[in-house]
Amino acid sequence: MPKPSVVAVVDIGSNSIKSLVAARDDCGGIVAQLAQAIDARISAGIGQARPRLSEDGMQQGLAAIRELLDGIAAFAPEQTVLVATSAVRDAANGAEFARRIKTATGHGLRILSGEEEASLIGRGLTSDQRLADLQSFDVFDLGGGSLECLAFRDRRIEQAISLPLGCVRLTERCVDNPDLPFTAQSRAEIGAVCREAFAAGGFRFSPAPGSGAVFTGGTITTVREILAARSGVAFSATSPVISVEALRTLLDEVAVLPLAARRQVAGLPAARADVFPTALTTALAVAEIGGFTSFRNSLHNLRYGLAAELLDVRASTM
Repeated sequence: MPKPSVVAVVDIGSNSIKSLVAARDDCGGIVAQLAQAIDARISAGIGQARPRLSEDGMQQGLAAIRELLDGIAAFAPEQTVLVATSAVRDAANGAEFARRIKTATGHGLRILSGEEEASLIGRGLTSDQRLADLQSFDVFDLGGGSLECLAFRDRRIEQAISLPLGCVRLTERCVDNPDLPFTAQSRAEIGAVCREAFAAGGFRFSPAPGSGAVFTGGTITTVREILAARSGVAFSATSPVISVEALRTLLDEVAVLPLAARRQVAGLPAARADVFPTALTTALAVAEIGGFTSFRNSLHNLRYGLAAELLDVRASTM
């Protein structure tokens, strides 16, 4: 039998840069051979009226991309694709960063539109066998620069929009000093910004009242890491279903802590501690607006959707 195609993806996000090396199994599912992530935070300044990537941010991003490509090389993928999302597409100097990546690595950069990003996240989710029982459901993927919102009806994407509600963007906009405890004023302002963005975006939530939704991205994954650390179990042993009440309780706990203390919370990456209260507040706002009582976490988001796209193209040309 021919050797299965192997492809690789580098996802240059606002808060972290991630890689995936993947192939299809005998049942057609996406199998990860390598998955890595580096918190590089290239998006500092994304909350400004005209965002620009800083020199430090670009240098950190380039170093992370090189490191991830080194890890990918051992798997000899047939194709490697680099993509960027909100931080790069919104930055006035995003094209310059793309040129630097090409010079440094030899790889071109595909800058995804918000609609492309949302659709590829949806494609990744349908590759998650743990979600095979879901037919009609809503999906939210929270990054540093944006919140992607999708509505699935009969496992097909009916709606996909991108809202400027990323946790780095909203922290810069709504939190005066991330070094200090997270204030009730910031919490209220973030909630108001979220309600305004959803109203303007016109996202149509699932018609089933009180239903759950799928949440991807680092926020709910981090919540599971914190719960795993507290219970002394592996991440894989935690439930993928997180109640809204659990999110609210965790926010109440971390909000009163200054940044230095938040960085000591077991399971919470130090590099995410400054934006974590904002991310939790955003997730809670989504739950309130959509009438959700819980979120179901999936790890199959953008990278998996891109891998599926690459593998399907390769299969069609064989």
